[in-house]
Amino acid sequence: QVQLMESGGGLVQPGGSLRLSCAASGDTVLIINMAWYRQAPGKERDKVAGIISGGRRDYADSVKGLFTIPRDIAEDRLYLQMNSLEPEDTAVYYCYARGRVYGYWGQGTQVTVSS
Repeated sequence: QVQLMESGGGLVQPGGSLRLSCAASGDTVLIINMAWYRQAPGKERDKVAGIISGGRRDYADSVKGLFTIPRDIAEDRLYLQMNSLEPEDTAVYYCYARGRVYGYWGQGTQVTVSS
């Protein structure tokens, strides 16, 4: 089993930045790729950014050039660096890890962008 714990959420003003962290523990050798998703109130959970084959990153069109996903493999951590945040970025952000058989979710961390 893999456990994921997100942290770093909070309240930020429009135009501000925030860095989320996802710590993986347990059988981390099972992890193939990791990604960040978000879910705004009344909306579906959508992928924000992820690590795909060969270590390349893919990003949702809405966050390209604004968000990045650094990864610390040695520490089993995935980050989400979010810049130029706007109110529409308000959501619960979830870390996701894909294994060969199962997928794993964190509990989520709330990000609120408001003045």
